[in-house]
Amino acid sequence: MYEAGWMSVLPPILAIVLAIVTRQVFISLSIGIWIGFCILESVNPLAGIALAIEGVINVFSDAGDTRVLVFTLIIGGLIATIEKVGGVRGFIQLLEQRRCVNSPGKAKWLAYCTGIVIFIESNITLLVAGAISRPLFDRYKIAREKLAYIIDSTSAPICIMIPLNAWGAVVIGLIASEGIEDPIAVFIAAIPFNFYPIAVILFSAFVIWRNLNIGPMRQAQERTESGELLWPDATPMVDPSILSQHEAAGSEDRAHFMIIPIAVMVLAMPLGLYITGDGVISDGSGSTAVLWAVLIALLSAWLLVLLQRRNTLHELMEFFLRGAGGFLPVAMILLFALALGDIANLLGTGDYVARLVQGSIPQFLLLPLLFLTSSFIAFSIGSSWGTFAIMIPLTLQIALSLELSPPLFLAAVLSGSVFGDHASPISDTTVVASMASATDHIDHVRTQLPYALISAAIATLGFLIAGITAL
Repeated sequence: MYEAGWMSVLPPILAIVLAIVTRQVFISLSIGIWIGFCILESVNPLAGIALAIEGVINVFSDAGDTRVLVFTLIIGGLIATIEKVGGVRGFIQLLEQRRCVNSPGKAKWLAYCTGIVIFIESNITLLVAGAISRPLFDRYKIAREKLAYIIDSTSAPICIMIPLNAWGAVVIGLIASEGIEDPIAVFIAAIPFNFYPIAVILFSAFVIWRNLNIGPMRQAQERTESGELLWPDATPMVDPSILSQHEAAGSEDRAHFMIIPIAVMVLAMPLGLYITGDGVISDGSGSTAVLWAVLIALLSAWLLVLLQRRNTLHELMEFFLRGAGGFLPVAMILLFALALGDIANLLGTGDYVARLVQGSIPQFLLLPLLFLTSSFIAFSIGSSWGTFAIMIPLTLQIALSLELSPPLFLAAVLSGSVFGDHASPISDTTVVASMASATDHIDHVRTQLPYALISAAIATLGFLIAGITAL
């Protein structure tokens, strides 16, 4: 009979190491699952493959996990629909007509506020904020690298603080997979301790207020003021085919194609929690509520478009399927992450690690160590969601085994994952920020890193203080 021992940590550790070395989160999780079942059942590698396949299939036996996976695909379809029907272009056109920005300071605040308001998904945040603000930054001779920093600092850091979007649904799903009774409450309780996102959001506002240019950013600003938008050897990352807002605005593009579906989704989320909780929002099903919310938002978008004859039903279905297909890799990573969490539970990984930690590492160091470990993994693999998948199940198992605060442990992982993703040159959000700002990618990474490191230092100190006072 299997007993939890040192081999129980092999699956998650192997997944982490392989993800760092190969930068292939999907393959790394797959191998971790396979090794886990080989250990659990004491079988040979060939038999372990069959058990691993069944372990992945068994994820669908949990209704909450299945709803999260379905939601991931539907949110991709919703985003694609909003883009293709001209909602984003219409929103940009509305801002231009109102003439809301007439100074360099207001241009920077517009980029900042757009990133905060549009929290549906990090890449949408980046692309919308970049498309709106880039012409204004060029007009007022503000470095495009500064634009990339501002929108990158208000995309993932904002998204991870909101339970009513794709990020929140993913994290809540991972929390629920660990058997925690009220995953939404744990997520909300972790928000005040998300020290890195909080530090980034506040520090970027301070940078705008004081017009603070540090290190390479100062050189970029001086270059821009001299009339050069980019360095001579720079290669701006602009791909006009990525999103429809790069196309010229048309007479049929309307801001309400974006505003109404997003508003409907945000309002439908608490309503879904209220209904599924029999009148008590805190007792509601987060996975059910978020699935309902995105379906209602998608329906509202389709109805708006069809009533105004902007597109046909056939075209809308094509947009949806393309968007859902674009999010299929994310759904697959989540599927395998949930399966890895299941096998880690069966192996007793969290209990074993907790016993080791209890006797070897002072408790007050656990939070900063988790933050730094998650940062390193996210930086190395370029994915905050991949780091969530690897670290959240293991971290919550440790917290529960030690009878310590799950929200604090969750916050350390979320903060570290966002920092690593924010600073990594291979992160998709970093790449999209460069693209949305039409700046050279490496120039964006170089100019942003000093600001990110300052926020990370503040976050590390915050977790150290929290570890001393709360654990």
